[in-house]
Amino acid sequence: MKINRATDYGVRLMVYLASRGEKIIPRAEVASAMDIPSEFLAKIAQILARAGLLEIRQGRTGGYRLKRPPDKITLLEVVEALEGELILNVCVGHPEICRFSPTCKVHLVWEAARDGLRDLLGSIRLTNLTIEGGGKSKEEVG
Repeated sequence: MKINRATDYGVRLMVYLASRGEKIIPRAEVASAMDIPSEFLAKIAQILARAGLLEIRQGRTGGYRLKRPPDKITLLEVVEALEGELILNVCVGHPEICRFSPTCKVHLVWEAARDGLRDLLGSIRLTNLTIEGGGKSKEEVG
């Protein structure tokens, strides 16, 4: 699995906002600080806003801020808002389309891998990813 550029930028946006508290952060500041093209950032922000993760304010004093506290938003929510549901293989998301799903051992591996990835991403809060939050070490994550 490879996340797309929009997801990478979306995670950067959300982590940056989590590190900035509850204030509105101008789009230009986020774009510059996180090295995200401004127009692309606007599109990503709209997707995250529709998912209920981000608030967008228009106008001179506009910008972005998190819709909920960063300790209440998981990395899984951000990734799935931008990528869609993580399924790894079409047979995991729609077992009815594959006649082998009921007896396929590989299907069970894909299912376990998907569940493990979803559990990991669901356990990581935005506060874990900020410098102030300390983050998790490789050992804690693995």
